Amino acid sequence: MNLRLLAALLLGALVLPAHAAEPAQAARATAEQWLRGQYQTPGSRVVAQAAELDTRTLQLAPCPTALGASLQAGARLMPRMTVLVRCPGADGWTLHVPVQLQVFRQVVVLVRPLQRGDGVRPDDVRLEERDITRLGYGFVSDVADLQGRTLARALSAGSVVTPSALGGRSAVKAGDQVQLVSRLSGIEVRASGVALGSGDSGSRLKVRNGSSGKVIDAMVMAPGEVLALP
Repeated sequence: MNLRLLAALLLGALVLPAHAAEPAQAARATAEQWLRGQYQTPGSRVVAQAAELDTRTLQLAPCPTALGASLQAGARLMPRMTVLVRCPGADGWTLHVPVQLQVFRQVVVLVRPLQRGDGVRPDDVRLEERDITRLGYGFVSDVADLQGRTLARALSAGSVVTPSALGGRSAVKAGDQVQLVSRLSGIEVRASGVALGSGDSGSRLKVRNGSSGKVIDAMVMAPGEVLALP
């Protein structure tokens, strides 16, 4: 074989893959940058890593204009996203670029286990940085949103507080003056007391009888009213 022809073939084998890789690399960079822009908020940290594309099977010409990017309709935040990268124009192209995504934000986490019906106080929680792409059930990011709320289900220490885990506002809060109702053989007696815990209707808590000073178990019946339990 002619040495010049052989040299040209070898040079072509080296140059063509690099040329073909340029649009693919641009598409990867566009997908990463676009996702960062979509999910970057003050105080958050976004990590986006596009997958390598097989340039051997791609026939992409360099795009003469800026690339566009979008997600498919209905796409929700997940650890693995597919970004549609487009080169506009009659001779343009579209690539589906897989991207590993992490979006770190401060979310509310319990520091101690709480039971269903327990009120959530500021000292029951702390803010921790978590990857919200893995929090499919949502999260709470503001401790102020917990004011007066109770838990709809038990949560262990270290659990992320989700909107669905929160019940209504507390009907009784710790320190509230309450009406303590006692029922025995059809007779109802009322006394004043002080709630030692917080809870919504149906929640159990401790109450100190205002007259005797005795601490008893009670159940919240309504705002400011609790029923002494046997």
